[in-house]
Amino acid sequence: MKRIGIISLYMAILLLHSCKQPKEPVTTEHLYLEEITIQQLQTGYQQGTFTIEKVVSDYLQRIEDIDKAGPGLNSIIYINAQAIEVAKQLDQELKDGKSRGPLHGIPVILKDNINTQDMPTTAGATVLRSSYPPDDSYITNKLREAGAVILGKANLSEWANFRGEMSSSGWSGMLGQTKNPYVLDRNPCGSSSGSGVSASANLCAIAIGTETNGSIVCPSNNNGLVGLKPTVGLVSRSGIIPISFTQDTAGPMGRTVTDVAITLGALVGIDSADEKTLASAGNYQKDYTQYLKADGLSGKRIGLLKNSLGYHARVDSLMKKAVADLKSQGAEVVEIDYTMERGANGASFTVMLYEFKEGLTKYFASLGDKARVKDLNELMEFNKKDSIELRYFDQNLLKLAYEKGSLEDKEYKEALATMLKATRENGIDKLLKENNLDALMAPTGSPAWKTDLIDGDHFLGGSSSLAAISGYPAITVPMGFVDELPVGVSFFSKAWSEPQLIEIAFAYEQSTKHRKAPKYIPSN
Repeated sequence: MKRIGIISLYMAILLLHSCKQPKEPVTTEHLYLEEITIQQLQTGYQQGTFTIEKVVSDYLQRIEDIDKAGPGLNSIIYINAQAIEVAKQLDQELKDGKSRGPLHGIPVILKDNINTQDMPTTAGATVLRSSYPPDDSYITNKLREAGAVILGKANLSEWANFRGEMSSSGWSGMLGQTKNPYVLDRNPCGSSSGSGVSASANLCAIAIGTETNGSIVCPSNNNGLVGLKPTVGLVSRSGIIPISFTQDTAGPMGRTVTDVAITLGALVGIDSADEKTLASAGNYQKDYTQYLKADGLSGKRIGLLKNSLGYHARVDSLMKKAVADLKSQGAEVVEIDYTMERGANGASFTVMLYEFKEGLTKYFASLGDKARVKDLNELMEFNKKDSIELRYFDQNLLKLAYEKGSLEDKEYKEALATMLKATRENGIDKLLKENNLDALMAPTGSPAWKTDLIDGDHFLGGSSSLAAISGYPAITVPMGFVDELPVGVSFFSKAWSEPQLIEIAFAYEQSTKHRKAPKYIPSN
């Protein structure tokens, strides 16, 4: 990739000044990183246009200029003090003729519920402020082995948004409120708020989020990103602070389908510490880029869930245009009347309460003697004495989870069976089979609402629950803007159907190109 020319640089500076931005010093040195792709970075390394050390250094400068100063996005909790040294080592490997693969030298931000030995892992909670886990998570280790540079840890909705009622997505006791880079007083959604913001604002090449229900796809929607929630079991959860063993998964969040596909290939694998991954044997790929097909929509039959529409007229208009775009690329779109069975959401919530209690207790135990609390009761007592934690929001979800019994309880087992049958056998599997479909589609969510620390989030609608509760994969892709705010379209299908979803998402993305970099507008 060629260095940015003087004229292009001048125009970029004018563009930055022309936007409705807070006054701030503009650093031009890192402008070449705006919207840069993984492949463009690799080309630059190979051609000697820049080094990994320079790229890492310039991303760190962007974090300082944009996240900490300037617009003050508040998306990064920790910076990795070893990032520059890792970059130097990876540069030397390239000089020696060794590349670890497509993620060699690629800067990554991790959500701060993913264990890293070289930085604390907090889930946004002050009780874990100085908590260094004994080991990297499985996926952190996989990324390091693949040559990725872990730049830092991203802010999130505290405890992945499973703590209190009427909370604001993107708020944590550790860092406060993360801002949406498109319009700063709008919400980034969550719980992977910092991951979404950092990828959208070009503070990293790719980010990793986690989802239990909507926590990858919603922040991708609000921040103009591609976000992929894999089939539960495709990506290990060991070393990730849990909510639900049944629904949790990590996944990539990026500016292009290509970058997300590249990253997914580095995350997958069978991990003996996570039994869910055993089912991925024969179902995962090391290279998902083989499914990046410009004609990936040709012959596809996709079901539009009509019941997912109607909460926002302008989102509905964008969906109509998306359907027309799909048809123009050779897909057949079938309108389907479907409402998820009554009781499925309630059953899922019950399962989350039980599994959160057990999973978090086990996570505290994994910290050994360094753990400040050992269970939910001690956590709630800590929060009551803390000056930050209960300033805005309660901890009612912690209380409800603490009051649950064990996973041997009849209530838990019945809820688990109910939610899976409703969303699999009587849900996605049934819809695909009866209508001869490759995938389902729906708007991912509404435009970002104004952040509100008093009344909490103002969701108008979303489509994450069917894929989330079933444990099946979903991918969201930008489908346009409502004024200055991006919205996305989601595609989801049966277990292990990531290849088909990537084909659909890539073909749609390439034919529409809706992604636009944020402008950091103060208010809208």
